[in-house]
Parts: sequence; structure tokens; C-alpha cells
Amino acid sequence: MKKVAVIMGSKSDFGVVKPAVEVLKRFGVETEVRVISAHRTPEEAHEFSANAEKNGFEAIICAAGKAAHLGGVIAASTVLPVIGLPVKTDMMGGLDSLLSIVQMPSGIPVATVGVNGGENAGLLALQILGIKYPEISAKLKEYKAEMRKKINSDDIALQSEAEQL
Repeated sequence: MKKVAVIMGSKSDFGVVKPAVEVLKRFGVETEVRVISAHRTPEEAHEFSANAEKNGFEAIICAAGKAAHLGGVIAASTVLPVIGLPVKTDMMGGLDSLLSIVQMPSGIPVATVGVNGGENAGLLALQILGIKYPEISAKLKEYKAEMRKKINSDDIALQSEAEQL
């Protein structure tokens, strides 16, 4: 079973995590989407992370803004890979979130994608799962080939347009 947890510190973060959920589902990965706050529901955060592996999860995406401790709190109680997804804030444009997630203490790694990088968080989870599941790895190779084809097409179109100037 391929299963990824997508957790956010606040329901208002759903717009940021939605692309992660969409890409995971597009690749046929079961997802469970939750609101769990590192600060407002710490017991639930600990219980979730301590039982995540037993509950069939293979990776966890944690989206949070501002103090953004969710990824670190989750990573502290599990050996599963945790991906931090910093959420853009009004105060510092997401730099506060990014730094809170990426600056984990030694022994508690949290992989981190860019601010509001939901799709990349989902793709990173897929790459992690692709180590174990060859069908996911194959789909990722197809995905990247399609990206390459689009960029090459855009390059040809742009060169043609630039020649007209």
C-alpha cells in the first residue's frame, strides 16, 4: 500500500497543500489530509507521528506557516521521511516559515521544499516512494519526459518568435 499523510497546521493552508494532494492522487497514491497543529494540538501531533508507520504511512508532508514547527514536531517521533512545506505569510513572505522548517536540530531532518511549493512536496514524496515502488518511478520518468517535451516545444516557439523581431 502506498500512503502519504499530508498535514497542515491550519485549514487555511489547504490551498498550498492541494497541489501536493492532486499530484499524489494522479500517481495513484492514497493520501490522508489532516489539520494538526504543533502548538494548538501537540498531543494529537505526537500521537499521529508516533503511530504513522504502524498506520501504513510511508512519507509525511507537513505544511505550516510562521513559526512552522509542525514538520520538526512530527519528525521527532517517527523514522518516516518528513517533507516540510513552508507557507507564505504576510509578515515575511514565507521566509519565516522556510527558516523555521529548514533549521532543524541535528538528528531531526526535515526535507524542505520552497515556499508554497505544494506540487514539489508531492513530487518529492513520490520520488521517495519510487525507491520502493517501480511503477511510481516509471510514472515519474514519464512525467519528466513530458516536462522536457513541453520545454523543448516552448524553446522552438520562442526562437521562432524572436526571429520575427
